[in-house]
Amino acid sequence: MITLSGIVKRYRMGDEEFNALAGVDLHVERNEYVALTGPSGSGKSSLMNILGCLDTPTEGHYHLNGQDVATLGDDALAGIRNKEIGFVFQSFHLLPRLNVLNNVAQPLVYRGLSPAERERLATDALQRVGLGQKLKHLPNQLSGGQRQRVAVARALVGRPSILLADEPTGNLDSRTSEEIMALFDALHSDGQTVILVTHEADIAAHAARVIRLVDGKIDSDLRQERKACIS
Repeated sequence: MITLSGIVKRYRMGDEEFNALAGVDLHVERNEYVALTGPSGSGKSSLMNILGCLDTPTEGHYHLNGQDVATLGDDALAGIRNKEIGFVFQSFHLLPRLNVLNNVAQPLVYRGLSPAERERLATDALQRVGLGQKLKHLPNQLSGGQRQRVAVARALVGRPSILLADEPTGNLDSRTSEEIMALFDALHSDGQTVILVTHEADIAAHAARVIRLVDGKIDSDLRQERKACIS
């Protein structure tokens, strides 16, 4: 599904250049559950941005479902993000004046679907994350864990190839974090490819594969026995 070859991401700061990514080679199969870890400044966020087609590499190739997306323009990348990739962020990024149903349906507006079809798909996604009874609630009427579930539903509504989660439990307490991770575990068990960025070992423990970055390079790539879901 995902193949990165010789990925370099170079930034200029004043008169100096530095490599956020310094030659990354990576292959991820469909339905893998991967955690990206590493110290601050290791390149985790740069790699996540490239995987999510939010940024393009300075050098190298990125094949997503057989298509080299590394050299595509902004419009083409936006189309791939809308169809292939679901994003979950630490800060939820929900629209405060839209109810839960309309927040989840928002990405489908750009696909030209009818309002009835958008509502059907959004309702299905919310039911998958256990919020089928909260369709008309506003974000400020929900707990932090419920808001993150809405964000997960929004990421899933377009039936993406990849679910990318960037520190998805960073704003949650430990109990709610475990509930959200149990949701990711269940989605993976249903066949969803999941890639998450985290600096927390107990969150990375849910993944079957942990990739550690140091100084813009893959330092280790290990498979492990996954942490069991909470009951």
